Amino acid sequence: MNKDKELTTTPSTSPATTRDAAADTRFVVPRVDVLEDETGITLLADLPGVPREHLELKVEGDTLLVEGVVATPMPQELKSVYAEVRVPRYRRSFTLSRELDAGRIEANLKDGVLNLRIPKQEHARPRRIDVRAG
Repeated sequence: MNKDKELTTTPSTSPATTRDAAADTRFVVPRVDVLEDETGITLLADLPGVPREHLELKVEGDTLLVEGVVATPMPQELKSVYAEVRVPRYRRSFTLSRELDAGRIEANLKDGVLNLRIPKQEHARPRRIDVRAG
């Protein structure tokens, strides 16, 4: 697959985290596998601990943004007074090729793995041409 043509991501300043200066928030950059076949791209992102309710997927223009917050179970009657552990927030963005159909993205989250299926536009799919004799 020519990954640069189909889907690109900008590397972060560090391999593990990136920072949003405006919000002064640190984000963990999830590891991602990108697979291509004739009909589209499958993106698999590791988001351990992120429930579906805390996952946000957005497409703005040609940018796909994946964000998620790990849910930390806390009994309702208890309130955190001091904590040294930060709740991880995941964020990663991708630039989508015009050959991909962002309007038909399908998403599934299971066992901490986000599975995104991004189909190709009909005109970008290979097609077989029948040859007639005669």
